[in-house]
Amino acid sequence: MWKLFFEICYFSCALIPSRRVRERLRTKQLFDWYNKYNALRKKFPELNFRHTRMIKGGWNIGFIVDKKYVFKIRKHFDSSIPADKITREKRITDAFQTISPIRIPKIEIVQAGEYTFYKYDFIPGKNLNFFSQHTIEKHSWEWGKQLAEFIYAVHNSRPTAIEELRENKVGDGWNHNDICNNVIVDKKTMKISGLIDWEYAGWGLLETEFRNTAAFSKKVRDSGLQIAIMSYYKSMTETIPENK
Repeated sequence: MWKLFFEICYFSCALIPSRRVRERLRTKQLFDWYNKYNALRKKFPELNFRHTRMIKGGWNIGFIVDKKYVFKIRKHFDSSIPADKITREKRITDAFQTISPIRIPKIEIVQAGEYTFYKYDFIPGKNLNFFSQHTIEKHSWEWGKQLAEFIYAVHNSRPTAIEELRENKVGDGWNHNDICNNVIVDKKTMKISGLIDWEYAGWGLLETEFRNTAAFSKKVRDSGLQIAIMSYYKSMTETIPENK
């Protein structure tokens, strides 16, 4: 859907007489997506780009190619951003690969022309937030248990590889910070199969992580999923207090 929308907008810009205005719109409003997409096609000629879906959210846009790979890139290039800021999401996901009980992306940084992309394997499934409220309610305790175990494992871990990313921030552990929008559910088993998009991850308060499990979706808030997550988490801390 997004790809079709951006294609229409991009080619509609050809009707604008001023080249300066035309290019500004394509670069600033459409995130230079067409050149980024073509750079990927040139870099990976072996992939089937006829089946490409475009995604957009947060700081990034992305391309899901043939349901095999995801290529994610910043909407706007800023030469003033240090290299470690660009690789931050990769470093965080690398640190939690063996800690998270839920599959998370294994990111590879690739250069396609002048553009730097995150590349990772596509995790098949459906975004939890796209299910009906009735379905979320039906599975809230099963999914709540999985997410509570994830939050417990990540929030209470202390990976030395990313210790300096705490940046003296107030908090008591590591958070994903955008769980509500990024839970992937296997439609066959109806179990959580992945947790994607770690761009907002960082050191923070546990209550913030709980809040963000439902903060951006009314139907998720009304489903009782957050209550299930917090209930399971509480039972875990009572059972294993020495790991706090």
